Amino acid sequence: MSYWIKIIIFLALNFGALVIGSFFTGPGASSEWYQSLNKAPWTPPGFVFGLAWFTIMLCFSFFMANITEEKQALALNTILIAYALQWLFNVIWNPLFFKLQLPALALIDISLLFLAVTYFVFIGFKHSIVNALLILPYFLWLVIAVSLNAFIVLMN
Repeated sequence: MSYWIKIIIFLALNFGALVIGSFFTGPGASSEWYQSLNKAPWTPPGFVFGLAWFTIMLCFSFFMANITEEKQALALNTILIAYALQWLFNVIWNPLFFKLQLPALALIDISLLFLAVTYFVFIGFKHSIVNALLILPYFLWLVIAVSLNAFIVLMN
């Protein structure tokens, strides 16, 4: 499969995950429930979330295309399983947190997502500086997101 086809596939899968998750979000951040929560003082303004996820999914698509282009078959299977797990954890966070209003369960989910992305960080740094830089936004954003979710669990 060509490199550009892989990029298109990963773009579709990554942005598709965001779309699917948003279908099950309900009113989301504008809900009365969310507005009533004690949120972390470092919670960014709402527009930052969309910008961050757009950048993350764009970079992650190129990261995945690069990694799958150069890995052996056995390692490729492990990478694709890790990708599928992170995709699932990403999709279900919004419904857990916003729709079902279960921030503690959402914290477990986002922590598992963080572990999956940490696996990709190790692969990225072993592979090339370009891939390390491509996965870094996802990792850093999850550090922030986990802290925001944990704050809500602890302070509400």
